[in-house]
Amino acid sequence: MCASYGLDPRFSDQELIEEADDELMEGIRAWARRNADETLRPTGRLLRNLNPIVIPSESGAPVLEHAWWGFLVGGRPSKFPSINTRSERLRERPGNLKNRAIVPATSWFEMQKPQKAWHEFGLDGALFGMAAVTQRGRTEDGSWFTCYSIVMQPAPERLAAIHERIPVLLPAAFADDWLNGSAAPELMDEALAASGPTIARISTAQRHDDKGSDRLF
Repeated sequence: MCASYGLDPRFSDQELIEEADDELMEGIRAWARRNADETLRPTGRLLRNLNPIVIPSESGAPVLEHAWWGFLVGGRPSKFPSINTRSERLRERPGNLKNRAIVPATSWFEMQKPQKAWHEFGLDGALFGMAAVTQRGRTEDGSWFTCYSIVMQPAPERLAAIHERIPVLLPAAFADDWLNGSAAPELMDEALAASGPTIARISTAQRHDDKGSDRLF
Protein backbone atom coordinates (compact mmCIF):
# COMPACT_ATOMS: atom_id res chain seq x y z
CA MET A 1 0.00 0.00 0.00
CA CYS A 2 1.19 3.49 -0.87
CA ALA A 3 -0.10 5.73 1.94
CA SER A 4 2.36 8.63 1.64
CA TYR A 5 4.61 10.16 -0.98
CA GLY A 6 6.80 13.19 -1.59
CA LEU A 7 6.87 16.00 -4.13
CA ASP A 8 10.12 17.99 -4.14
CA PRO A 9 10.00 21.24 -6.19
CA ARG A 10 13.73 20.93 -6.86
CA PHE A 11 13.26 18.01 -9.26
CA SER A 12 16.13 18.14 -11.73
CA ASP A 13 14.40 16.23 -14.49
CA GLN A 14 10.86 15.20 -15.33
CA GLU A 15 9.67 11.84 -16.56
CA LEU A 16 6.01 12.73 -16.19
CA ILE A 17 4.77 13.77 -19.62
CA GLU A 18 6.46 14.21 -22.98
CA GLU A 19 6.56 17.83 -24.12
CA ALA A 20 4.89 19.02 -20.91
CA ASP A 21 4.22 22.75 -21.11
CA ASP A 22 5.79 25.25 -18.75
CA GLU A 23 2.47 26.12 -17.10
CA LEU A 24 1.90 22.53 -16.02
CA MET A 25 5.42 22.10 -14.65
CA GLU A 26 5.34 25.44 -12.83
CA GLY A 27 1.96 24.53 -11.33
CA ILE A 28 3.48 21.37 -9.87
CA ARG A 29 6.54 23.23 -8.57
CA ALA A 30 4.42 26.01 -7.07
CA TRP A 31 2.23 23.54 -5.17
CA ALA A 32 5.31 21.70 -3.93
CA ARG A 33 6.94 24.92 -2.72
CA ARG A 34 3.85 25.88 -0.75
CA ASN A 35 3.88 22.46 0.91
CA ALA A 36 7.64 22.15 1.29
CA ASP A 37 7.59 20.50 4.71
CA GLU A 38 4.68 18.13 4.12
CA THR A 39 4.51 14.49 3.19
CA LEU A 40 1.50 13.93 0.92
CA ARG A 41 -1.16 11.89 2.73
CA PRO A 42 -4.70 10.64 2.13
CA THR A 43 -7.41 13.28 2.46
CA GLY A 44 -9.91 12.84 5.30
CA ARG A 45 -12.70 14.45 7.30
CA LEU A 46 -10.18 16.44 9.35
CA LEU A 47 -7.12 16.56 7.08
CA ARG A 48 -8.60 18.36 4.06
CA ASN A 49 -5.44 18.44 1.95
CA LEU A 50 -5.97 18.45 -1.81
CA ASN A 51 -3.07 17.05 -3.80
CA PRO A 52 -2.05 17.80 -7.41
CA ILE A 53 -2.94 15.31 -10.13
CA VAL A 54 -2.75 15.51 -13.92
CA ILE A 55 -5.97 14.86 -15.83
CA PRO A 56 -6.95 15.28 -19.50
CA SER A 57 -8.75 18.47 -20.52
CA GLU A 58 -11.65 18.44 -22.99
CA SER A 59 -9.09 18.74 -25.78
CA GLY A 60 -7.06 15.86 -24.33
CA ALA A 61 -4.19 18.11 -23.25
CA PRO A 62 -2.87 17.39 -19.72
CA VAL A 63 -3.92 19.88 -17.03
CA LEU A 64 -3.33 20.14 -13.30
CA GLU A 65 -6.13 19.66 -10.76
CA HIS A 66 -6.12 19.56 -6.97
CA ALA A 67 -7.86 16.39 -5.85
CA TRP A 68 -9.00 14.32 -2.86
CA TRP A 69 -6.85 11.23 -2.20
CA GLY A 70 -9.30 8.41 -1.54
CA PHE A 71 -12.95 8.01 -2.53
CA LEU A 72 -15.97 9.70 -0.99
CA VAL A 73 -19.11 7.63 -0.38
CA GLY A 74 -22.28 9.11 1.06
CA GLY A 75 -20.50 12.37 1.84
CA ARG A 76 -17.74 10.72 3.88
CA PRO A 77 -14.39 9.04 3.17
CA SER A 78 -15.15 5.47 2.13
CA LYS A 79 -15.08 2.81 4.83
CA PHE A 80 -13.38 0.40 2.43
CA PRO A 81 -9.70 0.99 1.51
CA SER A 82 -9.75 3.34 -1.47
CA ILE A 83 -6.48 5.27 -1.51
CA ASN A 84 -5.01 2.41 -3.58
CA THR A 85 -6.52 0.14 -6.23
CA ARG A 86 -5.00 -3.18 -7.25
CA SER A 87 -4.03 -3.49 -10.90
CA GLU A 88 -5.46 -7.02 -10.87
CA ARG A 89 -8.88 -5.62 -9.96
CA LEU A 90 -8.76 -3.18 -12.87
CA ARG A 91 -7.82 -5.96 -15.26
CA GLU A 92 -10.88 -7.90 -14.10
CA ARG A 93 -13.16 -4.84 -14.12
CA PRO A 94 -11.92 -2.51 -16.86
CA GLY A 95 -15.04 -0.37 -16.46
CA ASN A 96 -13.31 1.13 -13.40
CA LEU A 97 -10.65 2.48 -15.78
CA LYS A 98 -13.09 4.95 -17.32
CA ASN A 99 -11.59 7.99 -15.58
CA ARG A 100 -7.84 8.15 -15.06
CA ALA A 101 -5.13 10.51 -13.82
CA ILE A 102 -1.40 10.71 -13.25
CA VAL A 103 -0.07 11.55 -9.79
CA PRO A 104 3.19 13.55 -9.88
CA ALA A 105 5.76 12.53 -7.26
CA THR A 106 9.49 12.47 -6.60
CA SER A 107 9.33 9.61 -4.07
CA TRP A 108 7.02 7.34 -2.15
CA PHE A 109 7.39 5.76 1.29
CA GLU A 110 6.75 2.25 2.62
CA MET A 111 7.33 0.53 5.95
CA GLN A 112 9.26 -2.73 5.88
CA LYS A 113 7.76 -5.28 8.25
CA PRO A 114 8.41 -6.76 10.77
CA GLN A 115 11.41 -4.42 11.14
CA LYS A 116 9.14 -1.34 11.11
CA ALA A 117 11.80 0.41 9.05
CA TRP A 118 10.72 3.15 6.63
CA HIS A 119 12.12 3.21 3.10
CA GLU A 120 12.00 5.87 0.40
CA PHE A 121 11.64 4.89 -3.26
CA GLY A 122 12.50 7.20 -6.15
CA LEU A 123 14.36 8.03 -9.35
CA ASP A 124 17.24 10.05 -7.89
CA GLY A 125 15.24 13.27 -7.62
CA ALA A 126 13.41 13.10 -10.96
CA LEU A 127 9.70 13.83 -11.20
CA PHE A 128 7.71 10.74 -12.21
CA GLY A 129 4.06 9.77 -12.60
CA MET A 130 2.00 7.18 -10.72
CA ALA A 131 -1.07 5.77 -12.44
CA ALA A 132 -4.39 6.58 -10.77
CA VAL A 133 -8.11 6.12 -11.34
CA THR A 134 -10.59 8.85 -10.43
CA GLN A 135 -14.24 9.46 -9.65
CA ARG A 136 -16.27 12.42 -8.50
CA GLY A 137 -17.22 12.62 -4.82
CA ARG A 138 -19.30 14.90 -2.63
CA THR A 139 -18.70 15.82 1.01
CA GLU A 140 -21.42 16.26 3.62
CA ASP A 141 -21.47 20.03 3.05
CA GLY A 142 -22.25 19.52 -0.64
CA SER A 143 -18.80 20.29 -2.03
CA TRP A 144 -17.73 18.20 -5.02
CA PHE A 145 -14.19 16.97 -5.63
CA THR A 146 -12.27 14.79 -8.03
CA CYS A 147 -11.14 11.81 -5.94
CA TYR A 148 -8.22 9.59 -6.89
CA SER A 149 -6.82 6.17 -6.06
CA ILE A 150 -3.22 5.16 -6.89
CA VAL A 151 -2.94 1.94 -8.90
CA MET A 152 -0.69 -0.66 -7.27
CA GLN A 153 0.96 -3.76 -8.71
CA PRO A 154 3.02 -6.64 -7.25
CA ALA A 155 6.58 -5.54 -6.52
CA PRO A 156 9.47 -7.08 -8.47
CA GLU A 157 11.65 -9.52 -6.57
CA ARG A 158 14.39 -6.99 -5.77
CA LEU A 159 11.89 -4.68 -4.00
CA ALA A 160 9.45 -7.23 -2.59
CA ALA A 161 11.57 -7.78 0.53
CA ILE A 162 10.79 -4.18 1.52
CA HIS A 163 7.14 -4.12 0.44
CA GLU A 164 5.08 -6.53 -1.61
CA ARG A 165 3.38 -3.88 -3.79
CA ILE A 166 4.49 -0.74 -5.63
CA PRO A 167 2.71 1.93 -7.70
CA VAL A 168 2.31 1.51 -11.44
CA LEU A 169 4.88 4.04 -12.72
CA LEU A 170 4.05 5.51 -16.11
CA PRO A 171 6.91 6.57 -18.39
CA ALA A 172 6.46 9.95 -20.09
CA ALA A 173 5.96 8.26 -23.44
CA PHE A 174 2.90 6.39 -22.11
CA ALA A 175 1.28 9.34 -20.31
CA ASP A 176 -1.04 10.28 -23.17
CA ASP A 177 -2.11 6.66 -23.65
CA TRP A 178 -3.07 6.46 -19.97
CA LEU A 179 -4.90 9.78 -19.89
CA ASN A 180 -6.71 9.55 -23.23
CA GLY A 181 -6.70 5.91 -24.29
CA SER A 182 -9.83 3.80 -24.41
CA ALA A 183 -10.78 2.03 -21.16
CA ALA A 184 -10.32 -1.33 -22.86
CA PRO A 185 -9.28 -4.47 -20.93
CA GLU A 186 -5.82 -4.37 -22.49
CA LEU A 187 -5.05 -0.84 -21.21
CA MET A 188 -4.01 -2.11 -17.78
CA ASP A 189 -1.77 -4.75 -19.36
CA GLU A 190 -0.17 -2.09 -21.56
CA ALA A 191 0.43 0.18 -18.57
CA LEU A 192 2.04 -2.64 -16.59
CA ALA A 193 4.34 -3.49 -19.49
CA ALA A 194 5.25 0.16 -20.01
CA SER A 195 6.09 0.63 -16.31
CA GLY A 196 8.69 -2.15 -16.29
CA PRO A 197 11.77 -0.16 -17.44
CA THR A 198 11.00 2.68 -15.03
CA ILE A 199 10.56 0.32 -12.10
CA ALA A 200 13.89 -1.32 -12.94
CA ARG A 201 15.58 2.06 -12.28
CA ILE A 202 13.93 2.70 -8.89
CA SER A 203 16.40 3.15 -6.03
CA THR A 204 15.63 2.82 -2.33
CA ALA A 205 17.01 4.33 0.85
CA GLN A 206 16.11 3.89 4.49
CA ARG A 207 14.70 6.99 6.21
CA HIS A 208 13.81 7.91 9.77
CA ASP A 209 10.04 7.88 9.15
CA ASP A 210 7.45 9.36 6.81
CA LYS A 211 5.89 11.72 9.34
CA GLY A 212 7.66 14.90 8.31
CA SER A 213 9.90 15.00 11.39
CA ASP A 214 12.72 15.18 8.90
CA ARG A 215 11.78 17.59 6.12
CA LEU A 216 11.24 16.21 2.67
CA PHE A 217 13.84 18.66 1.34
